[in-house]
Amino acid sequence: MSFVEVQHLQKIYPSQSGENTALSDVSFSIEKGRIFGIIGLSGAGKSTLVRCINLLEKPTDGHVIVDGKDLMALSERELRKVRQNIGMIFQHFNLLQQRNVLDNVCFPLEVAGVKKREARRRAMEYLEAVGLAEKAKAYPVQLSGGQQQRVAIARVLAAEPKLLLCDEATSALDPQTTGSILSLLREINRQYEITMIIITHEMRVIQETCHEVAVLEHGQIAEMGTVTEIFDHPKTEAARRLIYQ
Repeated sequence: MSFVEVQHLQKIYPSQSGENTALSDVSFSIEKGRIFGIIGLSGAGKSTLVRCINLLEKPTDGHVIVDGKDLMALSERELRKVRQNIGMIFQHFNLLQQRNVLDNVCFPLEVAGVKKREARRRAMEYLEAVGLAEKAKAYPVQLSGGQQQRVAIARVLAAEPKLLLCDEATSALDPQTTGSILSLLREINRQYEITMIIITHEMRVIQETCHEVAVLEHGQIAEMGTVTEIFDHPKTEAARRLIYQ
């Protein structure tokens, strides 16, 4: 059975003119340990989709099944527990400016009730994994954008998630830094076998990182397949537009 299954997902927002359909009949599945890319132009519905996957945004219809659990059928308490296994990395690093790097990584562990010594041990382990152990005492303002994103990744990893959602995680970074973050994500996927969903508008991110990809256009999946299939033989205008841009 697939580790993530999205079935006939729909998201409709009420608007002054009636209804705005952000997602329509979106379905896909991801095997455990795979990196799945979702690509589309601005306004395609990518961010809505990623928020629906962890139910930060409640879908209007459809199902999101993660590790055998249908998130739509869970109580708030059960959902909070499942969300502990779902990490999220954003475009903006969302670090706490008044805390040093080590304390930033420890913060969600403290909130989850992990004892201080264990939290610090785990934080240092994952700072080591992202290559920033020597910056443990530094503050976010003293770090480059790429280093801040590495701290954000360490913070997510410290909670030891099974699923990692990356929402435009490299779009605020320069090309060289983007390359190093993509390399880090591949290494994390290989070392920890974390299933990843990468939301992006950049073909390079998909090409260098993902196993499979879905092309999203106007809230619907226009095309889906392995990265090689989509890049070598795009069947739809939406995919061709993204690949040949």
